[in-house]
Amino acid sequence: MFFGISHLILPVTDLEQSAGLWRDVMGFGEAQRGAGFVDIDTGSATLRLAQVQSVEAWVSLRLQVADVEQAYARLLAAGAISRYAPMQTPALEAMACVSDADGHAIVLWRALTEDEWGFVPELPKQGQWLPEAEELLKRLLAHVPALFRMLARRKTTRVIEQLAEEAKSPVTRELVIKGYITASAKITRFRLVEPLRAEGIDPDQYRAEFEYE
Repeated sequence: MFFGISHLILPVTDLEQSAGLWRDVMGFGEAQRGAGFVDIDTGSATLRLAQVQSVEAWVSLRLQVADVEQAYARLLAAGAISRYAPMQTPALEAMACVSDADGHAIVLWRALTEDEWGFVPELPKQGQWLPEAEELLKRLLAHVPALFRMLARRKTTRVIEQLAEEAKSPVTRELVIKGYITASAKITRFRLVEPLRAEGIDPDQYRAEFEYE
């Protein structure tokens, strides 16, 4: 019955000025125009800029951007008014906000990467870990690109705890090394050599794990 949002309506007092902001400054495409409106294709929903005599209610739009500071500066240069400068929030986001010529809020945001969090997340461990084993895995995982680190943390922790269960042992440094290697796809294990060496570990001593299917 319901198919999703087709249009978001943004009342504006200067249609061409607003269209220029969304089209020429922000880079969104103009989908179509008609008497008293311009449709902007934002990629996820159509934003309809609707000409009005005066704006009676302000709208807040939240835009995901690649670089909050760069987008913020670009909008200010185009005449937008700052509501708050780029900042990092407790929700681990980078955010800033400006007002357009009609007072509508344009919130700019992106999720922070783990490298920007300022802390190292805890491992999703369930079993007993020796402190040196846990710290080793955290250091090894720091070499994983931030985009994939959360998935790697879950998978590697699970594999290591399976090895510990089979060995009927708490998680040791040795089990971390073996699990760290075997949790990775065989075709990409060559990428683990340098992180291991950085920890003073000789990869040649773990040829069996590197060849493990």
